[in-house]
Amino acid sequence: MSRRTATAAALALVSALLLTGCSTDESPKTPVGPPSAGSPFWVDPESDAAKQVREYQAQGRAEDAEVLKRIAERPVAEWPAGDDPVPDVTRAVRGAVAEGRTAVFVAYNIPHRDCGMYSAGGSHDAQAYRSWVDSFASAIGDTSAIVVLEPDAVPHIVDGCTPAQYHDERYGLLAEAIERLKRQPRTRVYLDAGNPAWIDDPGKLVEPLRRAGIARADGFSLNVSNFQTNEAVKGFGSTLSGLLGGTHFTVDTSRNGAGPLPGDREEAWCNPPGRSLGVPPTDRTGDELVDAYLWIKRPGDSDGQCRGGPSAGTWWPEYALGLARRARA
Repeated sequence: MSRRTATAAALALVSALLLTGCSTDESPKTPVGPPSAGSPFWVDPESDAAKQVREYQAQGRAEDAEVLKRIAERPVAEWPAGDDPVPDVTRAVRGAVAEGRTAVFVAYNIPHRDCGMYSAGGSHDAQAYRSWVDSFASAIGDTSAIVVLEPDAVPHIVDGCTPAQYHDERYGLLAEAIERLKRQPRTRVYLDAGNPAWIDDPGKLVEPLRRAGIARADGFSLNVSNFQTNEAVKGFGSTLSGLLGGTHFTVDTSRNGAGPLPGDREEAWCNPPGRSLGVPPTDRTGDELVDAYLWIKRPGDSDGQCRGGPSAGTWWPEYALGLARRARA
């Protein structure tokens, strides 16, 4: 999916992640190890990364296979695709239940998604979206789950990318989606709020998040599919949390190990070179406001057809290998 960011060069120098090895952040020093280390979340044994590891092994590329395990052996969010989310949700739920873990999902199907850009699509109308969310929630059942709800949807209202005639409908659909998902007894919902290089003033998000039903959610999500450092994101999130009365949040650390691309470069959010994996997924964040560091964006999935990448959401093994290789082992 796309991210409108105008990243200052200074942000790139403030890498607060353990994987860069040059941090002043208070984040937990979680090493890249077995997926059970510090993480209660389910790891998909049939992910694109896991399949790529097996392919590398069959090709005799043992070193590359070992490096890519830094992604394959980590829990990454599931993004149910298409008009019927049930098969994808059910598969993840069954896997999580079998291992006594929590499944992590992204609900990404709002009408007029991504303003018609790289990740355009979504349900064709409001009623189709309501049905999709109902099917999604029903498939989760009473399993322990986290749902990151509609990346971009609120920030695209705030930045004006989503046309005004769709705003009221979108607010209503998001509020209804939160209410429906929260009927599931062990489902936590985090409504997406963008990142600090996109919406630079947290105050601009307060009323939109309230209109979208944040009061009934478990919190908001930040940095989805982006590269901002933990220090920058946590500072932004803490301010926004205060404006919302202490609301908790999650941080996508899937690709922020080297921070954002330096300078105000075109499409800095889209397949930027030289990036690396961030803090592995964990609920042991050391911050009372941060409920979890999650890998929400699947590391190795393209952001779109930029910098030689395939279409948005398509597995790109060369990019994945680069992310993993630059991470601190």
